[in-house]
Amino acid sequence: MASDGKIVFLTGATGNMGREAIKRLHARGDVRVRALVRPEEKDHPVVRKIIAQDLATIVWGDLTDYTSIEEGVRGADVVLHVGGLVSPLADNLPRDVVTRVNVGGARNIVDAIIATGGAERVRLVYIGTVAQTGSRNAPIHWGRTGDPIKISTYDHYAVTKTQAEAIVAQSGIRHWVSLRQSGMAHYDIWRMFDPIMFHNPINGVFEWSTANDSGRLMAAVCDDAVPDHFWRGFYNIGGGAASRVVNHEFMAVSMPQYRRVLRPHWFATRNFHGQWYADSDRLEALVPFREQSLAAFQAESRRHMPALVRLVPRLAPSLVRRRIKGLAKGSGGSLRWIADNNTAKINAYFGSRAAWEALPRDWDAMPLAQPSREPVLLDHGYDEGKSADQWRADDLRQAAEFRGGHCHAASEIEPDHAVEWDCAAGHRFTMTPNLYLRGGHWCPTCMIDQGNYAAEADRNPFFAQVWTEERTWRGMT
Repeated sequence: MASDGKIVFLTGATGNMGREAIKRLHARGDVRVRALVRPEEKDHPVVRKIIAQDLATIVWGDLTDYTSIEEGVRGADVVLHVGGLVSPLADNLPRDVVTRVNVGGARNIVDAIIATGGAERVRLVYIGTVAQTGSRNAPIHWGRTGDPIKISTYDHYAVTKTQAEAIVAQSGIRHWVSLRQSGMAHYDIWRMFDPIMFHNPINGVFEWSTANDSGRLMAAVCDDAVPDHFWRGFYNIGGGAASRVVNHEFMAVSMPQYRRVLRPHWFATRNFHGQWYADSDRLEALVPFREQSLAAFQAESRRHMPALVRLVPRLAPSLVRRRIKGLAKGSGGSLRWIADNNTAKINAYFGSRAAWEALPRDWDAMPLAQPSREPVLLDHGYDEGKSADQWRADDLRQAAEFRGGHCHAASEIEPDHAVEWDCAAGHRFTMTPNLYLRGGHWCPTCMIDQGNYAAEADRNPFFAQVWTEERTWRGMT
């Protein structure tokens, strides 16, 4: 590790993105890395490697411990906040625990930066998620930052990531950025054996990133060459055109025998997340990081998968099918919802039981979609040709009216100074114009109340654009 140079404080060092960040930061040779690591992870292979190879200085603690956060932040030039509880682990923990880690962790980082005098100097990089914009099945499968926050039912992880993003964006810190991670392809993805696999629609889409490129991005944002207008913005992390696939296409490459071991009616048809980005090239233009295409990742990933894992589906497909079907029948699995007649889950993920019953039982009868490759943009309700420093009260009022509400801003607007708004349901709240317009956030109360999304779509034209297939059912809880 470099003995001088910038100090970078990294959270989430043992995760798939964090470990790649460590590797790329070390390769720079001009930064000193501090990595936040929970004491119970002291024997983690990644931690042992960090210590043995002197890749970083370990700060023992966690995101809920302000003292350890302040230790990591003090004197740092860049804070890479990659860590947190993510799905599927986050889906199986008490909600208050996930909130304490993801929301409380962001608050601790912001407070520590300000308390140590870094509000004007420190660069804070927050990693958000595509889950913040929820289900975007065709024909609304093209998205960009500024589109409505729309959180899938039961996705408390996305709730907490959205709340944490708001803390960062309204922190008063001069140099912050939110980078929303997409599906991230990593070499341990084959190990995932969790019912969440059935929550992902076969005809849904993702614009994938890779762990390799995500690590490169984390190293790149530490560079002095990053332009000033990069900061105080929201960006989607994606691999570009070559990384935009339909989920069944990804499955066909990663599991060539999928038709022999899976059945189409095991998979939800809605209420997950994923989109193709109309704006992901914007991040690449500002901070070049792309190196590994999705196809290159998939070719390379075979070397990281045990031969037995590759061979068993081919040699014993019925055995694999029984095992995977057992997962679908287990807790959190789609077939478990059907067996229990869990109407709320069935309605959320399929639309209705009748819709599930109508799904094909074999692949020959299953339509495999090819959504349009031509981007179609949602209306954000204001003149997007204006730069943020050109925004006036009329621009904000126009945006608020498109959301069914009202803005109480005076004539002079500062993009990162909070103003008062009314939402379509009559709630009064404060929010920065930047977060409202470019982040796609809206009423903090209504935005996380998925049970009232149907009513929101009736009074909020902005949100109604993404409440499309859900109009066929109203049974959310």
